[in-house]
Amino acid sequence: MGPIDSKILQDIHLGQENDVNFKYNFENGMKFSRIFSKEGVNPFDMVEYEKRVSAIREPDGTIVFEMKDIEIPKDWSQVATDIIAQKYFRKTNVPQINPDGTLQIDANGSPVLGSETSVKQTIHRLVGTWRYWGEKYGYFASPEDAQIFYDELVVMHLKQMVAPNSPQWFNTGLNWAYGINGSAQGHYYVDPDTGVMTKAKDAYSHPQPHACFIQSIKDDLVNEGGIMDLWLREARLFKYGSGTGTNFSSLRGAGEPLSGGGESSGLMSWLKIGDCSAGAIKSGGTTRRAAKMVVLDIDHPDIEAFVNWKAKEEQKVAALIAAGYSSEYEGEAYATVSGQNSNNSVRISHKFMDTVKNDGSWNLTWRVDGTTCKTLKARELWNQIAYAAWACADPGVQFDDTINDWHTCPESGRINASNPCSEYMFLDDTACNLASFNLVKFFNPQTKEFFVSDFKHATRLVTTVLEISILMAQFPSKEIAQGSYDFRTLGLG
Repeated sequence: MGPIDSKILQDIHLGQENDVNFKYNFENGMKFSRIFSKEGVNPFDMVEYEKRVSAIREPDGTIVFEMKDIEIPKDWSQVATDIIAQKYFRKTNVPQINPDGTLQIDANGSPVLGSETSVKQTIHRLVGTWRYWGEKYGYFASPEDAQIFYDELVVMHLKQMVAPNSPQWFNTGLNWAYGINGSAQGHYYVDPDTGVMTKAKDAYSHPQPHACFIQSIKDDLVNEGGIMDLWLREARLFKYGSGTGTNFSSLRGAGEPLSGGGESSGLMSWLKIGDCSAGAIKSGGTTRRAAKMVVLDIDHPDIEAFVNWKAKEEQKVAALIAAGYSSEYEGEAYATVSGQNSNNSVRISHKFMDTVKNDGSWNLTWRVDGTTCKTLKARELWNQIAYAAWACADPGVQFDDTINDWHTCPESGRINASNPCSEYMFLDDTACNLASFNLVKFFNPQTKEFFVSDFKHATRLVTTVLEISILMAQFPSKEIAQGSYDFRTLGLG
């Protein structure tokens, strides 16, 4: 395939219908002006392109991935080229287009399918989808404002001024642009027409564009909202490239009595199952690892085992490497041990830090009745946390009282956990979709001038993208679908 023709591109989408009766709101819809694009100029023609190669090689030089003749803006680095080609280009079921805009047809009369091969295709399916949903639900004052919205965002992406989170690149527009779909995966969404909770009928007509999830867990083995159900919900997220965090402090500790007699096997037995599950799933179907955060309160009965989990596993890795096993991170030594598929954090209270300061004793408590199961010196536990973090970089610490002091919606519940990178801290069973600005693009290093008006303009555009993304999204559970719909959580960094 030759270079993607910019004029043809905007006229093509093969999925969700072309003949939608868009709901322009001429009085209250959003109006947009041009700063980055130009009236009458195709936004894809505002940068120069060149053909490049992207490849992944093993240490011995063996090529495990290669794409040739991919169309990339000249100003993009090779790193940026590799990221979009290796991670974000859709690799299958993309209808191939002739230079004259017609579909390529094989000898049997079927469309020729293949990979995205141009940045133009990928950016068009993203921005075109946001425009589609915005027009469908009355976000824009007029067709002209919708076109400006599209043009401005195309230029911003081509010039690397902004980038959405990975699940947008993985999932958004596959149905709208290419007609790609699949069987339902157990997702839900609140129908924007009726406000009614709805079970998704397919995989992609409502995409999963959110990157950051916080999920609750109940101390229940097999029922909805419980331990095994969480692994299923996590799998739905990892499959489409998202990350998730959970506070596991509701689960009983090792030796804690069970209602049917006997004793609990403890938190760590369940975390190891979740770790194996996450390790088996490649995020977004690519080589990116699943992203997961595990949080535990400082008074949990199994806190010491949790704190030292990864440090001890790293000692096993060292022994295996010394015995001759590969030291590569994807090698057998690391694959043999547990705890390698999550970030771990300890949730710490003001009371605990005061106890450390005063060299006092700290009680660990059973989850069911709140009675003390063990007492130890607070400084001893604090030193275990510090040593483990020094040895293997985990666990991190989250200061619970401080976080909740800054909570913007405290009447709606506590903040118990975070997403894997901890930039999203909010209520359980909510999700956040993100985008990030490249601030260098808004700064003149010679004059030391920051382009405030351009930045404000860009912020309004991208905030609209994030809001539209909530409207169009599906979620791994009814609770997350409702919470995200109600709170409209989004992030712009």
